[in-house]
Amino acid sequence: MGKILWLASYPKSGNTWLRAFIHNLLRQADPKAGAAPVDINDMNRLTTGDSLVQWFRHLDPRPPLAWSRQDVAAMRRGAQLAMMASKPGTVIAKTHNALLELHGHPTINMDLTAGAIYVVRNPLDLVISLADHYGVDIDKAIEVMGDTNNGGLADGNIVFEIHSSWSVHVKSWTHQAHPGLHVVRYEDMLAKPREAFGGIARFMGLNPPRDKLEKAIELSSFKNLRQQEEAKGFQEKSQKGSRFFRVGKAGQWLETLTPAQIERIVAQHQEQMARFGYWPLPGARDSARAEPAGEKAEDIVRH
Repeated sequence: MGKILWLASYPKSGNTWLRAFIHNLLRQADPKAGAAPVDINDMNRLTTGDSLVQWFRHLDPRPPLAWSRQDVAAMRRGAQLAMMASKPGTVIAKTHNALLELHGHPTINMDLTAGAIYVVRNPLDLVISLADHYGVDIDKAIEVMGDTNNGGLADGNIVFEIHSSWSVHVKSWTHQAHPGLHVVRYEDMLAKPREAFGGIARFMGLNPPRDKLEKAIELSSFKNLRQQEEAKGFQEKSQKGSRFFRVGKAGQWLETLTPAQIERIVAQHQEQMARFGYWPLPGARDSARAEPAGEKAEDIVRH
């Protein structure tokens, strides 16, 4: 029985993209796999999610929607032990939980952990995807992203998750350097895919030939993922969102957010933004406060 390798991120930061890459890389070792990309609705074959009800059922016979947040917090260790027992080797598991204690219990049990890959994304772009995912406007999404009590609601298939605020989530996973932690920026996965995904592969103890690495990157491209969703849907898409794979670009905030919205996000998250190169804004003046409210963000940073 192996331990758990966590694929961790705040929601809408690139976790599913990461999982698709890992699947498309590992399945190349199977001569029967063929050249087609992995089915996005079949990614639980090699990876799993820590909030799936299936890992908790044996711990409480009641219907899952009857479980309280305290119940779920107390069951997480047992659920993670069940995940470990499901495979002989390392278990690769997605999590959107912040790395903290909830109702006296850790969300992530470190003694059951082999390591973690953490994906971080600029909150100025993330908030746009988050708004679509939750079916709310951007101002509401900014509020959600700054809420330390924010979490994913149980729906009978998944249990409650604690996301907290973007800053708390990022800091909880990344504040301390550790050889068992690999941090990658969403923006580098876009701009420097060979370096970013190659680093992920090496962290996992893999050393794929260049052609296999590039093939896995190609098969996991946003274009391929979106085409699959358009053709057959994606079971992880929020019922409130227009689609899961929406744009897949960095810098959307330049044309979408108002100066007031940028100011709110920076005021809440500047410390963690600065750690990952998201602040100061590229080419920006020291403050956006003097700009007219109707002016676009792109006009501010290019001024």
